[in-house]
Amino acid sequence: MAKHVGSATASGSVAGSGSGAAGAGAGSGAIAQPGDGEGVTPFVSQVPGTPVSFPTFHGRPISWVAVGMIMLAFAIGGAALAAGPIWWLFWASLGLAVVGFLMCAAIGIFDDWY
Repeated sequence: MAKHVGSATASGSVAGSGSGAAGAGAGSGAIAQPGDGEGVTPFVSQVPGTPVSFPTFHGRPISWVAVGMIMLAFAIGGAALAAGPIWWLFWASLGLAVVGFLMCAAIGIFDDWY
């Protein structure tokens, strides 16, 4: 039985010539090193089934505080509308959501992705 899981392009080896993979190069099999001055990232295969690991990054803690504030505001606002409605609590939660959105804009939350 063939060994389907093992060292692959995620560990740094480059697909050889004739593999049909785009970016396999001119068949040299060399990987650009950081000291080469190229600044090129090694080729990572996008073939289905190829094990590739990405670094885990779940955002900054301040981003989660802002998102939690917005979620809490929506939950309180929804509860205020369902229980009455209690308008002062609804408008206070809307203000809290606006503060959360402004906080997101100020901290650059959209820069928190890979």
